[in-house]
Amino acid sequence: MAKPTEENIHLPDFAVPMVRKLEDHFVEDDIKLNELMANNNKGLILYFYPKDNTSGCTTQATDFTANLHKFDELGYEIIGVSRDSIESHKRFIDKHDLQISLISDEDERLCQYFEVIKEKSMYGKKVLGLLRSTFVFDKDGNLTHAQRNLRAKGYTDRLLSLLPPA
Repeated sequence: MAKPTEENIHLPDFAVPMVRKLEDHFVEDDIKLNELMANNNKGLILYFYPKDNTSGCTTQATDFTANLHKFDELGYEIIGVSRDSIESHKRFIDKHDLQISLISDEDERLCQYFEVIKEKSMYGKKVLGLLRSTFVFDKDGNLTHAQRNLRAKGYTDRLLSLLPPA
């Protein structure tokens, strides 16, 4: 599989497991992001985060949920991606009443496609970790914004100030 360049990233055509909560039950699907975009006539904010239920990741997910109506008015769907399992995502969604969909990328296929796994220094040791990153696609599936290694606090407000309608 060819790696995307920052200038020419397209949504992949392979399936990934996703979960969301509708009313009082969970809906799990294997989705292809390119097909999702073709069928829903909305832009897509695909954000990668390191781990469910950690402080920065919780801040980011709850901020996206709190501002969901603003993103919806601009014509964007929001999907979070981490290497956590679907079961972990369900607990994360329930605990924080998240209204966004989450992709489980346990095999790191999507993370590798978007090249968000990078060497980091943690407590003086080199480890491979997921860089908090966001990719914004317009309703035609064109990448309009990409940011890697970002800070979670206040990010949704910064992103909203940059986004044109999808």
